Amino acid sequence: MDATTSGTETIQYCNIPEQSIAAALVTSPRPTFQRLVRHCFGDSIPGEFPLAANPSVVLHVLTTSNLDPQDLAKLEARYVEEVVVVEGKDNNALAQMRVKVLSPPRVPPSAIITSFALSFSLAYITEVINNPHSKRALLSENIIDDATDLNLDLFCFVVGLQATCSFFRHPANFAPDYELSIAELAALDMCQKRAIFKPMTADKRDNLKQKCGGSWKLVLRYLLAGEACCRREKSQAIAGPGHSIAVTSNGAVYSFGSNSSGQLGHGLTPEGNTADECQPRLIRSLQGTRIIQATAGAGRTMLISDNGKVYAFGKDSFGEAEFGVQGSRTVNTPRLVESLKDIFVVQAAIGNFFTAVLSREGTVYTFSWGSDGKLGHQTEPSDVQPYPLLGALENIPVVQIAAGYCYLLALACQPSGMSVYSVGCGLGGKLGHGSRTDEKFPRLIKKFQELNIQPVVVAAGAWHAAVVGKDGRVCTWGWGRYGCLGHENEECESSPKVVEGLSDVKAVHVATGDYTTFVVSNSGDVYSFGCGESSSLGHNTEVDGQGTGHTNVVKPEIVSSLKQLKERVVQISLTNSIFWNAHTFALTESGKLYAFGAGDKGQLGVKLGENQSERGHPEAVDIELK
Repeated sequence: MDATTSGTETIQYCNIPEQSIAAALVTSPRPTFQRLVRHCFGDSIPGEFPLAANPSVVLHVLTTSNLDPQDLAKLEARYVEEVVVVEGKDNNALAQMRVKVLSPPRVPPSAIITSFALSFSLAYITEVINNPHSKRALLSENIIDDATDLNLDLFCFVVGLQATCSFFRHPANFAPDYELSIAELAALDMCQKRAIFKPMTADKRDNLKQKCGGSWKLVLRYLLAGEACCRREKSQAIAGPGHSIAVTSNGAVYSFGSNSSGQLGHGLTPEGNTADECQPRLIRSLQGTRIIQATAGAGRTMLISDNGKVYAFGKDSFGEAEFGVQGSRTVNTPRLVESLKDIFVVQAAIGNFFTAVLSREGTVYTFSWGSDGKLGHQTEPSDVQPYPLLGALENIPVVQIAAGYCYLLALACQPSGMSVYSVGCGLGGKLGHGSRTDEKFPRLIKKFQELNIQPVVVAAGAWHAAVVGKDGRVCTWGWGRYGCLGHENEECESSPKVVEGLSDVKAVHVATGDYTTFVVSNSGDVYSFGCGESSSLGHNTEVDGQGTGHTNVVKPEIVSSLKQLKERVVQISLTNSIFWNAHTFALTESGKLYAFGAGDKGQLGVKLGENQSERGHPEAVDIELK
């Protein structure tokens, strides 16, 4: 069975009653349109305004536009008035169309786009789109950008909307909830398209709604935030300690590199041993199961399926050595984690002494490392029973978790915005609270409020941490050895500090390892700084005519070797372990995977030459992930 057929049903639109659109729309082209005063509700008669007669059209537009939840909120909160001027030279051509938005402050274009909901007849719109003279006129007026992309541009120039905010706030009288507004119904419908949301019972959906703040728009924001920072249900690559995991967009999983503890999941050889793999190899025992997220630690791997199940393989204990100090029992093929069978898991993170998982509802659970209460509960180090993370996050939904050597970060989503909490060992100031003390319970990092930064992505390196803000700024803190914080020194920072060397860069992704940091910009460029050991930074500088990638970098530098590939990078993953030489993956928008750094165990996806243990330049891995 193919990995795409895991039993996930096709998600349909919400149950909108069939209505006749043609009956309410003018079906004959009109050469000239005058400004009309139309009202959607109140004492006024809807008249020829089609939105009032056919709100299902608006709901369909809102649902299919993949708009931002904040724009849905703006539609309900602001009064929008547009003036449309149309001059037709003949019955078959649209010569000019201009839109003036009179509401101060200006409504964002994305919100306006969702408002342009078929005020002209569909027949006339079709004629306009299919008429080359109309296209040229629209292009010459800079009304649309590309004549070949009229799906979205259609909503940009079809602008007869005269709706007030009451239209969007008024109950839409549609199933499944007749009291919901158009925007709330659109948000609910977009939530139902998410694989992790669809299986939820009505009670669980309502509980999630209340936990997120009582609105489907807030639930949608929560789901989208998790997808954005974790590449959930998208292709991804994980550069683990000595081994690598690659997940395709269809949910198939490949592994390669060191297999000393069975962490590749391929089982035993005919001789009863484990064997390293120098090329990506499909984990066949998972065929028929769609994997949406993966994580790797020293000698262990965890995979999350689209139905919330967790599979683990490799060594079953924690510790500082590759085989662990608690024992050497290993699992050589993916095995379902029974203690998590009643929890719908969407993400996992492996630290050196603990594992953390995140549930669909935004609750964080931890295993092990609880004997001295470092994670807010008392357990034995080898305990496999998950315990919810107590304290401040008990009733706050979390969208992402990140595990360092001995601490945990959690990105929380609240109605007031995004925030970061930390818990665990505070040495080096890596918890971000302005001190170096441990925290047994999650504690809010307040510095982001002072910096006016809305965190959207968190990364926990072995000894330092990083965050990307919604505005593209990057903050780092913790141990600054080798310049891994990017502040042009090796000093520690006990609270988040903006990386000034990236002031001209709008970041969208950040990854951290053992004293190493990578940042991806919105243009796909990659910057790196920190420890240059094992060529994992990708700079491969020239010294005395000899190529070397072992130079430490104390401020952000663009990885020119990746830029030369002329591929847009969307994800970086690097080894996050103090006991393994690091390697790095760069995943591109086209689904190509490039690797560099340490490769002595085959973790780069290729067998290196004799006496060669690393590679300084990125080279493609023989696998397509898209």
